[in-house]
Amino acid sequence: MTDTTQTQIIAALDIGTTKVCALVGRRDVHGRLEILGTGKVESEGVMRGVVSNIEKTVRAISEARAQAEQSCGMSFDVVHVGIAGQHIKSLQHRGMLVRDNAQSEISQRDIDRLISDMHKLVLPPGDKILHVIPQEYTVDSEQGIVDPIGMSGGRLEANFHIITGQITASNNISRCVERAGLEMAGVTLEPIASSASVLYEDEKQAGVALVDIGGGTTDITIFQDGIIRHTAVIPFGGNVFTKDIKSGCTVMEHHAEKLKVNYGSALASEVFENRLIVIPGLRGRDPKEISEKNLALIIQARAEEILDHVMWEIRRAGFEGQQLIGGIVLTGGGALLKDLDKLTALHTGMTARIGTPIEHLAHGYQERLTSPIYATGVGLLLQGFADLDAGKIFPSIAKKKAEEEAAAQAAAEAAEQARTQEQAKEQEAVGAGSTWFESAFKKTKEWFEAEPDSDF
Repeated sequence: MTDTTQTQIIAALDIGTTKVCALVGRRDVHGRLEILGTGKVESEGVMRGVVSNIEKTVRAISEARAQAEQSCGMSFDVVHVGIAGQHIKSLQHRGMLVRDNAQSEISQRDIDRLISDMHKLVLPPGDKILHVIPQEYTVDSEQGIVDPIGMSGGRLEANFHIITGQITASNNISRCVERAGLEMAGVTLEPIASSASVLYEDEKQAGVALVDIGGGTTDITIFQDGIIRHTAVIPFGGNVFTKDIKSGCTVMEHHAEKLKVNYGSALASEVFENRLIVIPGLRGRDPKEISEKNLALIIQARAEEILDHVMWEIRRAGFEGQQLIGGIVLTGGGALLKDLDKLTALHTGMTARIGTPIEHLAHGYQERLTSPIYATGVGLLLQGFADLDAGKIFPSIAKKKAEEEAAAQAAAEAAEQARTQEQAKEQEAVGAGSTWFESAFKKTKEWFEAEPDSDF
């Protein structure tokens, strides 16, 4: 890629429990996101959102990258990566900054100093800060300020929502990406990326809980007044439905997955009593009949358990169900389960909808991109463009610029050295010529000025 193209085209990598997905996108003239290429392969080296096998994960990343490069017709070497997993934790903290001049305006520099102070927090061993998200500010004694830039005051305080994760989990993701021949432009918490792609601004203002049901984890993000108020990860997702069907219906795992995807429903009351599904038996055995009603009952029991965890997290964050006017938005591969939105509304008493990542896509997108499966990938692309707008330079671009500047400086120094040597040679040549002339002139002068011989 050329330097100009690199700054316009961004790649994202969603490393999940069930799939590894690579997306390549750019912005059109209207600022909408245009997906140029996609690559999606099965993931075998990730368990509950955390890398458990480096080799298998590297292979999956390489395959997803190859598919994406083939479908968009260009190569890329810098990616925005998502991070998730049960090791993700969040905490609230308050920071304070005493300013030197109370009359001067509060600037972005003051806010950056407050945020950098948060990075000095003492965390449990092995943890690192992933995101520091300002909630609201207090200037002197004025509370509830969303944007203090431009105001005057001597004391600036802020509440922060801080998201932490394990250093080892983050390092394993970095290692996998680097071994696949890619460079990381940044790491974003996956539920934050998903919220960027599927939530509407008015929902974030009104109060909404985004529930991203992945293969191994269920991620929860709560917004109110347009700000992230709470994040949490529940350590089970869509894979537990498959395991329950496998043990409840005594079938093979690949059959259980097909039953879930093709015939599964999260609401047993919506399923007919007498409908049977026939699946092949083991070699030499009779086919097996499974009641669709029983299948739905198994799925519903586990779905209700996940929703109970979601409601517990909402209450833990200090929100009762009625405070979140936007209700619950379901996304991720698990949201494809039939009637899950209906069950969510019945079980929680809150409104529910399925979130699809089409809000920011340009016209003419492929239909498969409307699936909740791509919510995180599209969100990572949006985060990449947000970083670009904020003036963050991607590693390879910074490296390329540094190399170009060093090469230009070296060339300039070499040219200057050559010029100096040339001038020295010219002066030497001129000096040599003038010396010979002076010597000849001196001898001639001496000959003419010599006294005449007395014999003549």
